[in-house]
Amino acid sequence: MAEGPPIASKDYPRQYRALWAEVIEALDRVFLDDDPILGKAVARFESALAAYHDVSHAIGVASGMAALELTLRELGIGAGDEVITCAHTFTGVVSAIVLSGASPVLVDADEKGLLPVDRAMAAITPRTRALVAVHLYGHPVVDIDRLAEAAAGRGVHLVEDAAQAHGARWRARPVGSFGSAATLSFHPSKNLGAFGDAGAVLTRDRALADRLRQARNLGKTGKYEFTSVARNEKLDTIQAALLQVKLRHLDTWVARRRALAAAYQSGLTGVGDLVLPTEHPDAQHAFHLYVVQTSRRDELRRFLAECGVHTGLHYPIAAHRQP
Repeated sequence: MAEGPPIASKDYPRQYRALWAEVIEALDRVFLDDDPILGKAVARFESALAAYHDVSHAIGVASGMAALELTLRELGIGAGDEVITCAHTFTGVVSAIVLSGASPVLVDADEKGLLPVDRAMAAITPRTRALVAVHLYGHPVVDIDRLAEAAAGRGVHLVEDAAQAHGARWRARPVGSFGSAATLSFHPSKNLGAFGDAGAVLTRDRALADRLRQARNLGKTGKYEFTSVARNEKLDTIQAALLQVKLRHLDTWVARRRALAAAYQSGLTGVGDLVLPTEHPDAQHAFHLYVVQTSRRDELRRFLAECGVHTGLHYPIAAHRQP
């Protein structure tokens, strides 16, 4: 049985206590000297986020799913088009493809749970308009640079979903910098998390960035001028201010996650039939999650619960089996 306090899978107050002085300073500035809607803090955060990912533009939006749906739409993807992604992914990825009007094409994952380049390319048909490469659990899609080159050669957009990979790198290059665009989620559980929902799109394409800024804001080009029918998916100023504070700490947090993962790796190697996560030599894993596999999953979860250790499943129902 458990002794002492439980070990939770998430502890948001602990992070905020450590940052409280910086958080309060940022919130004071927002409440007393900024606009609640698309205020100066949004522009500052977008600039810092783009610089961190080595891209030209970052566009803050209301959620990671909004980021993906708006990106697909503004790339001109819709009814009659196909979008390829990995079968092992969060259902919201598939939902965003469907909401854009396109048909999802699901490809079996590799041993890391990631989109395999060769299988993705083999799935391309004349109707394929995009590949959504999900950097799952914090590990970059292996050979994402080769996938970007191959997709471009076939006239297909590569969209990176880096919702779980803040701080991850492939061959020393930040994820989110390889495709036509990349999408981020700042759900509170992420390595870089808001206090609520938030997201962003990264791109080097200025025209796409301009379209996305209109698409997140009801299609506005002026206060009462609307060039298109669009959603209201803006990033709140208060979330942007908080996220900019946290962005300054992201690399330190990722280094700490990597150190903890190394400790798990050392202590769990050879234990039972556990299959532990591995890191490709060319990757920097951000360890958003430390995911193990075992044939005795439910038994292991019960044992850990009795010890006061919380666990989760990713994902208990596959996207294509959802009702």
